Amino acid sequence: MKEKRQEKILELVGRYEIGTQDDLIERLRTSGFPATQATVSRDIRDLRLTKVQSSDGVYRYVQQSAGGDAGVNKLNVQIFSSVRSADYAGNIVVIKTIPSMASAVAAGIDEMELREVLGCVAGDDCVIAVTRTENDASALCNRLRELIRLM
Repeated sequence: MKEKRQEKILELVGRYEIGTQDDLIERLRTSGFPATQATVSRDIRDLRLTKVQSSDGVYRYVQQSAGGDAGVNKLNVQIFSSVRSADYAGNIVVIKTIPSMASAVAAGIDEMELREVLGCVAGDDCVIAVTRTENDASALCNRLRELIRLM
């Protein structure tokens, strides 16, 4: 049942602009897959769904691509367009984003699977990324600044 429900979730987020878990739960219910909020929350995590802002300013769920070149995939391009600045002190990188997008940016950095990044912590509009060394922090900042310029 879990596999079929998750397949349906991927189908639904691919077909509709689903912006909340409640919207997803309702679409699942009408498709014959009743689910609780806790179940849908786990499915969202398992499927690596994240919210992105569409051109009309509405947030919706999309699936992250698996792996990638140390990689900026299509989803990450959308996510990184919300980055406003990146700077570092020592081995700590501070990334400022538009409101409500820090979590998506942190997930995007995690998606890149960079050896030099130990982990990220996100607030509402700020991400703290911890790198192995100060040189790694500088390199990550430069990479993020380049991504910002490409947007």
